[in-house]
Amino acid sequence: MPKSRSRRNAKTETPKTETSKTRRAPAAGHSPDIASIASVMAMVSGATEGDAVNAAQDIIYDAWETDDRRRRVALAQKALKVSPLCADAYVLLARETARNLDEAIDFYVRGIEAGEQALGKAAFREDVGLFWGILETRPYMRARHGLAQALWDKGLRDEAVEHYQDMLRLNPNDNQGIRYLLIDCLLALGSDEQAARLVKRYKNDGAAAWSWSRALLAFRRNGDGAESRSALSRAIGDNAHVAPLLLGDKKMPRRLPPYIGIGDENEAVAYVHGAAMAWRAAPGALAWLRACRH
Repeated sequence: MPKSRSRRNAKTETPKTETSKTRRAPAAGHSPDIASIASVMAMVSGATEGDAVNAAQDIIYDAWETDDRRRRVALAQKALKVSPLCADAYVLLARETARNLDEAIDFYVRGIEAGEQALGKAAFREDVGLFWGILETRPYMRARHGLAQALWDKGLRDEAVEHYQDMLRLNPNDNQGIRYLLIDCLLALGSDEQAARLVKRYKNDGAAAWSWSRALLAFRRNGDGAESRSALSRAIGDNAHVAPLLLGDKKMPRRLPPYIGIGDENEAVAYVHGAAMAWRAAPGALAWLRACRH
């Protein structure tokens, strides 16, 4: 069960739409303006800052439950009026209203700042390793996730990797599946040693995405050989739908599947969507895959 510093019960902790060195996420306590605004609002309303954040978060839960985009945006804006420390409101606005990556990055950075202020400095000292298990940390982690994806898409690859790595420091249990994004990034960048350390860290992961990542890493490090062929054989056994999608023998769907199953085509689509760049970046990897799968 997730830990919570409060007694409130969350309606849900999963948004309906969970998607991907110019601007770094600030350290805890970086943005006094947001904190000052929240303090003033709390004094005016007679509530504590924590009460206001909880009330704003409840509004976000309502936003996640509606299929009406305009209502979702309106509820996010309402949540920020209740408390500017509602990180999930910025996350929702980034997804729903940002017209470009720069605007999305701005929203996510503001969400991170809000989350840091809401959690307080002590959380970043005392709760390292427990993030996500504590309900109140989840909005911050969602904002951090969104920022890393936006930075990667903008081409700020090293920054994105730094965020992903730090998120695993905060939450080594990795409930968000950050390791799958990070391994794709590391392999695309040719950071084989870091990728190897990550694979070792989560050596018991049985997901097909992890098997395929191990196979690519083995080929990058050793070329065509017994070790890489063994890893590829295991990957194909875990999900045979990946190879035709990677090789272009079968077209990728225009939209990512809402759900995936173990070993099914949806799982393969989700993997190839994130990993295709890494396979293309490895000289000879796709030709090796085509030769070995027959």
